[in-house]
Amino acid sequence: MSLDKPLGGGYKRRMNFRDRASVFLGTGLSTGKIPLAPGTFGTLLGIPICFGLAELGVAGAIAGAVAFVLLAVWLAGRAEKVIGKKDAPAIVIDEVAGMIVTLAWLPLTPLNLAVGFVAFRAMDVIKPFPASRIDRSMTGGWGVVLDDVVAGVYSNILLRFISLFFFQGAAAWTG
Repeated sequence: MSLDKPLGGGYKRRMNFRDRASVFLGTGLSTGKIPLAPGTFGTLLGIPICFGLAELGVAGAIAGAVAFVLLAVWLAGRAEKVIGKKDAPAIVIDEVAGMIVTLAWLPLTPLNLAVGFVAFRAMDVIKPFPASRIDRSMTGGWGVVLDDVVAGVYSNILLRFISLFFFQGAAAWTG
């Protein structure tokens, strides 16, 4: 029996279809295998998904975002087991979920996309409380994904404040 090529952890057995699919999806369609800044590429992968969710209306977008986060938890946990490394950098489905939360229920303007991307990447690196605690203490798929969801919530709130204060203030000055 041949072994599959390891992805950061060494496999103990040949991967079946479910394992391969979990790693493929958990690594963001293999964008997580990009050697330089895989989390950044995973974050970018979330943007087209946001456009798809926006087409579903508010209720559909909420349901889609929740469903995606739950799927990401399952995929991240399974991929983590197959790869054999806790929160392996190649697993970027958590960044995709975080970006979806960042842009949830906001207009997908170029400014929101750019500021949201930068804000999420910063929050994901900084890991403000409780993201840092989640990252340290939770295991499995929940531990991989929830710190990014928290970073996404913070980024979403930041985008809303920027929009409220910057754009409302700019309108008052020009109008």
